[in-house]
Amino acid sequence: MSKLIEVKNLKKHFKVGRNLYLKAVDDVSFYINKGETLGLVGESGCGKTTCGRTILNLYDPTGGEVLYHGRNIYDFARNEMKSYRKDCQIIFQDPYSSLNPRMTVETIIAEGLRVHNMMNTKDARSKVHELLEMVGLNREHANRFPHEFSGGQRQRIGIARSLAVDPKFIVCDEPISALDVSIQAQIVNLLIKLQSELDLTYLFIAHDLSMVKHISDRVGVMYLGSIVEIAKCDELYSKPQHPYTKALLSAVPIPDPEVEENRKRIMLQGDVPSPINVPKGCKFSGRCTIAKDKCFEEVPVLREVDKDHFVSCFIDQ
Repeated sequence: MSKLIEVKNLKKHFKVGRNLYLKAVDDVSFYINKGETLGLVGESGCGKTTCGRTILNLYDPTGGEVLYHGRNIYDFARNEMKSYRKDCQIIFQDPYSSLNPRMTVETIIAEGLRVHNMMNTKDARSKVHELLEMVGLNREHANRFPHEFSGGQRQRIGIARSLAVDPKFIVCDEPISALDVSIQAQIVNLLIKLQSELDLTYLFIAHDLSMVKHISDRVGVMYLGSIVEIAKCDELYSKPQHPYTKALLSAVPIPDPEVEENRKRIMLQGDVPSPINVPKGCKFSGRCTIAKDKCFEEVPVLREVDKDHFVSCFIDQ
């Protein structure tokens, strides 16, 4: 499989005061093969969304590279960047605030077609109708406004908008977290169906580990701005290596009362350190039950412990 997106040592730091920087994304590296889904998980504030938006160049990076078809996007000329923005789209987390309340559904979905001069008004209207039906809505919805729809319907409109310009790569930025549980599975199944039909590549950002397992080919785990583990989905869920990954997976509920009652949960102690004042050594060392002296002094590198299974930890070293 060929790499569509490759992230190398990506950094995004926000200035929050005099000589103070919030390290939202700190030396992150991974790749996404064409046609696959990479799930990105971690607790709130770990930098998942910032990472996704920096890959799309919605945020200027502090350092590192994002390669698209082998070329660094930050070296693109203006016309090349416009083409990249067409190829790479985003589905936003909040379906309520991400749609302009003063625009009709047709105008919202067709905006990308207009910006990229892809077709005339008549063809654009036909394209909008086709997209609405593709995401499970009716063409009659095109003349309505966002406030007339439920949360799940709004997210379907957001998905249709992202598909309008025929993208190759989509960042799904927690697309189900603001939706009712009953609707979440419908949206995820829709994304899987669209990926198969349109040969799409996803970066799927989420908190729900069971849903990430359902949609992802590989999964990366972020902690305090860094990737601590990344592996094929089945491998990561069956044989997690990093202590933080083990703790996350132990919190996933199992729909079997007997198993759930007898299982051992890993309870992390303390709070997540501040991304402004990142601790020396391993970022997880202060909450890790197996931390050694080395963990408090040295930063572990992301190394391959098994085929396509990478861990940032001094375990077994």
